[in-house]
Amino acid sequence: MHKNRINILGTEFDNFTEKQFHDQLNQDLDNQENKFIVTPNPEIVLSARENTRFSNIVNNADYVIPDGIGIIKGANMLGTPMHERITGFDTLMYLIKTANQKSLKVYLLGAKPEVIQASANRIKKEFKNIDLVGYHDGYFKDEEKIAKEIEEKQPNIVLVALGSPKQEYFINKYRTKVNAIWIGVGGSFDVFSGTKKRAPKLVQKLSLEWFYRLIKEPTRIGRMMAIPKYLHLIKKTQKKNIIKK
Repeated sequence: MHKNRINILGTEFDNFTEKQFHDQLNQDLDNQENKFIVTPNPEIVLSARENTRFSNIVNNADYVIPDGIGIIKGANMLGTPMHERITGFDTLMYLIKTANQKSLKVYLLGAKPEVIQASANRIKKEFKNIDLVGYHDGYFKDEEKIAKEIEEKQPNIVLVALGSPKQEYFINKYRTKVNAIWIGVGGSFDVFSGTKKRAPKLVQKLSLEWFYRLIKEPTRIGRMMAIPKYLHLIKKTQKKNIIKK
């Protein structure tokens, strides 16, 4: 399964085209497989470098997908090019649309109460064939109770928006309770619910989504500093590889 993985600063990515990945997910849903998807961007790669527990969870996930143009650029610079960026948001949308086509059960977890409510409302309104078996915001004290509810509902897809690494820890701990596709979706419910706007198509095409988000939310500057730090580490690794040759 993980033969074609590409190592970017210690995080091992699957090198799929988006179509290959979607076909694989389609098959997994038909076979009721238990799968865990992680969608690292440069910030998550750096975080995994400094946290062995997190790194092990990420690298042992079933699918590790390059969410962020920085990952694709880094792969090119290291001489191990990847097919394309596959964003967490696009993966979330594919899963929701597929769940609607196949009349599957979905559970939503995380985000603010009003965001998760708005996300649930959108599913009920727009994706009427989905059996939305439950949803809960990210502000809970008793995670065992939430895990038990998910187990009782037996969804086919579990979308978890608790932020990284919390969402990955949660999925890693409880995924064995239900044969579902489990994915950490970070801030995707904000966009899905219409609370925040996604960058326009042209901005996405130009790979400037990060810049759009920074203008919209200047408080993200601290998080954005991960990008130059990440590129600096890529360059260092590039140099080492040249010396080795």
